[in-house]
Amino acid sequence: MNILMVGDVVGRPGRFAFNDYTEKLKREKDIDVVVVNGENAAHGKGLTTSTFNALLSGGANVVTSGNHIWDQKDIFNFIDREPFLIRPANYPENTPGRGFCIYPHKAKNIGVINLQGRSFMQPIDCPFVCAETILKEISRECDIILVDFHAETTSEKIAMGYFLDGRVSAVVGTHTHVQTADARILPGGTAYISDLGMVGALDSILGVNPEEVIKKFLTSLPVRFEITPPPCRCVYSALLIKIDDRTNKVIEIERIYEFDD
Repeated sequence: MNILMVGDVVGRPGRFAFNDYTEKLKREKDIDVVVVNGENAAHGKGLTTSTFNALLSGGANVVTSGNHIWDQKDIFNFIDREPFLIRPANYPENTPGRGFCIYPHKAKNIGVINLQGRSFMQPIDCPFVCAETILKEISRECDIILVDFHAETTSEKIAMGYFLDGRVSAVVGTHTHVQTADARILPGGTAYISDLGMVGALDSILGVNPEEVIKKFLTSLPVRFEITPPPCRCVYSALLIKIDDRTNKVIEIERIYEFDD
């Protein structure tokens, strides 16, 4: 089985690039399942009904998120009814939505867990304890388990990778929008990368117009960030995980980083 885990989709350029590149990669790489982080898909912050549906129509099977999931009020109209849209599981009890899902594909059950870090981010429940609790609940019914850890620091992400090594199929970091070069299979067999990167405008700063970000650094004054609009060159960042159908073990990974000429 070939599973593609895709980085944060940022705004309209990201949605367009996600559609184009995912279709191409599914053909070229014989991809079975696509998991994508969609928390920045609507104007760079949050997710709406239309942008969520755009990700599904573009090839997504499961959509994960992070700290910006609540930035569009429309999310509260549909998050509870979408079984394959998840938000960080370590939000407080009774938070809308769900923190994990089990996606069936052919004869396999694929568990997908979404967690959020706490270093330099809002204080929420411990992601490590939360991961342990979820694994106790779903391990027996899942053949494959994937974790999207939406976190700021590489140290917290690497710690989660080793904490779950051998117990899940993959731990991938999201949130920083810059793909890291440390993709590897950990000693226990878990595929790992500190950050998948983003899908969005290449000639930007994390998807935002460079001029506005530079102005903020120069002046320290409030600046309204705007997503770089199309037409523009785009980047597509992901990790391809190849899993043995007989053993359910990760046998190979491939870092995907493509951009328009």
